[in-house]
Amino acid sequence: MDATTETFVVERELEIAAAPEQVWELLTDPDHVTRWMGQWAAFDLRPGGEYRVGVQPGSVAQGEFVEIDPPRRLAYTFGWEAGTQSVVAPGSSVVEFELVPHGDGTLLRFTHRGLPNAEETESHTHGWTHYLGRLAVVAAGGDPGADPFLDAK
Repeated sequence: MDATTETFVVERELEIAAAPEQVWELLTDPDHVTRWMGQWAAFDLRPGGEYRVGVQPGSVAQGEFVEIDPPRRLAYTFGWEAGTQSVVAPGSSVVEFELVPHGDGTLLRFTHRGLPNAEETESHTHGWTHYLGRLAVVAAGGDPGADPFLDAK
C-alpha cells in the first residue's frame, strides 16, 4: 500500500451489561453522552446531521452522521475543530458502533478508521479505551466518577 494513502484503525470489542436499546440512548442522546464523555454535546441525529462534542476544554470533536440504524449501528465522520493539537480534521475519519445482543447485555464492536498516522492512532486508542470503559460503567447503572481527562489539560 502506498504510504500516502495508508490509514490507521482503532478497534475495540467489549461486553456491556445493558440492552442494546439502553446503549443506543447513551450513544445518541446528548444528555446521556455527557454522562460518560465530554462536557457538552449537540447532535442533529439524522444522516448528514452534525455531531459535536466538547470532549475536553478546547477540544471539540466534530463530524456528520453517516448511518443511523437503531439500536444496531451508528456511524459518523469524526475529527477535531481547529485549535486542537490533533491533525485529524473534521470529516477525515469515521467512527462506527455496532451493538449486538449478547445474553442479557450487548456486545459493542467499535471501530475508528481513517486515522492518519501511528501517533494519532495511539492517542485515539488511549482516548477511546478510556471513554468506552466509562460508557460500560454508565450503561450498567454505575457512576464512572469525575472524568480525569477534564483536569488533564
